[in-house]
Amino acid sequence: MTTNTSPRVAERAQLARKEDGARYSDAALTPPVDVIEDSGGITLYADLPGVSRDKLGLHVASDTLTIEAESDLSVPEGLESSHTEVGLGRFRRVFTLSKELDTGAISAELKQGVLKLRIPKAQHAQPRRIEIQAS
Repeated sequence: MTTNTSPRVAERAQLARKEDGARYSDAALTPPVDVIEDSGGITLYADLPGVSRDKLGLHVASDTLTIEAESDLSVPEGLESSHTEVGLGRFRRVFTLSKELDTGAISAELKQGVLKLRIPKAQHAQPRRIEIQAS
């Protein structure tokens, strides 16, 4: 089966692709994140495939944590993609953090496409042992 596409139809298809590209230029994927809580705080693991350290942004403002990243995955020169499942190379995820967390002590590590964030509990939220006085 062959398809004969007139130049006019091809032009409209190309224009539609350009419009879609403009419409989705600010679009971003929401990366999957695992959150593990323990007595000392929380640890987040975010999957960011193809993201390098210099293309990763972490921002904390008040009680909001924002993860933004751009993937370095691209089609090698001289090759053409025949099928793309993940066309966007941008990631964005926003979290509202509890006041019990110490946002000034966040640590971050990026290893093999997985971002690990450790956010300890603030001192006032840490479990503590109360000494009982004998009388």
